[in-house]
Parts: sequence; structure tokens; C-alpha cells
Amino acid sequence: MIEFDQVRKIYHTSQREVAAIAELTLRVDPGEFIAVRGPSGSGKSTLLSLAGGLNLPTSGRVLVDGQPLSEMTAARRAHFRGERIGFVFQMFHLLPYLTVVENVVVAATEGPTEAIRQRAEQLLEDFGLTERMTHRPGELSAGERQRVALARALLNRPQILLADEPTGNLDPDNAQAVLELLARFHERGGTILLVTHHDRAAAYADRSLVLERGELVKSQVAENSA
Repeated sequence: MIEFDQVRKIYHTSQREVAAIAELTLRVDPGEFIAVRGPSGSGKSTLLSLAGGLNLPTSGRVLVDGQPLSEMTAARRAHFRGERIGFVFQMFHLLPYLTVVENVVVAATEGPTEAIRQRAEQLLEDFGLTERMTHRPGELSAGERQRVALARALLNRPQILLADEPTGNLDPDNAQAVLELLARFHERGGTILLVTHHDRAAAYADRSLVLERGELVKSQVAENSA
């Protein structure tokens, strides 16, 4: 599903080179739920951006469904990403001037149709947000905003979810609700890469990876599931 083949990602500053990812080789199988952990600056978010084609490696290859992302045009990569990959971020990234349902529909790859709107409404209903559909993000709690962001990520029925600290700004109850929604996606065969600092979130994963200074220092199968 996702393969990193001797991937390096170098950022250049005015004074030096910084290796965000250093010679990483990794395979994520279809249907796996992987937690990515490590200290700040270890390369976790860079790994997600490379897996989703938001960034390209300095060397090596990232393949999704056997297709090397670096060999696609930017337009083809964006289309490929929209069809197969959903993103969930810590900061939600909702548009403040759109309603909840409009924030979900805006992710549609084929334009807003009645069928798309119905799917958006169904996702929001499934996530307990039926009464919030006409509200704007500023009228929602943090937990509600994250559920809207997750509904948006799932609108196009992606095979892969890339989640960067999605529970980082949530209280324990709302964090639990979001993790259970991720677990539901996983149970239906979805693949998840989850960046997290929290043991409770990592406990949902099949496998945990630990990065330090851009290097994979540990990969272990989870002993328990949540």
C-alpha cells in the first residue's frame, strides 16, 4: 500500500542542511493501523507529508499502490491524493465562513452534487453532528470540529487516512470519540498512519514506529488493542 524505499528528505537553511528523514525504508500493508511516535523534530510530520505526496523526497522513492509519487505531475498527484488519501490534522483546517456540511462537501473531487451532499450529511449524522450541519466552525467545540474534519477526510471514501496529532487539542472524552471513529475506519479495511504522542491513541494501532532524528529506531507490533 505505502512503501518508502531508501527515502531521504533534506531541508536547507541559511546555515546548514537538516535531514528530516534519513534513509528510511518502510512498508505499510493494506489495512494496517500504524502509530508513528517520537520527539518533536524527529520527522513524524514529514513522514506523513511524504506518504501523502504533499512533499517529495530528496532521494529515494515513495510509492502508494505501487505508483511512485515523484514520477507524477503535480496535477496527477493531487488527483491521486484526492481519490485515495484522507488527511486529518491537529488544527482542523476548517473554513470559518462555510457551514459544517459545506466544509465537508468542499473536499469532493468531482464537484458538489446532490449525491455528494447526501454522503456528507450521512457522515455527519454518523458522527453525531446532525444538529450542527448548518452551524459554522466558530460555533462548535474542539471535539465537534475534529469530527467535522474527519468527516471531510472520509468524504471521497479514501483507502488511506493520514492523521497528524488529531487528538492533540482535545479533552479525553472527545479524544476517545475521535479514536473510536478512526478504529471504525480501520475495522472496515482502511489503512491509517497516525502521528501521536499519546499512549492511549497508540494503543489502537497494530504496530508502532518510533522515529529519532529522521531515522526509524523501533518498529514493534502492538501488544494490546484498545
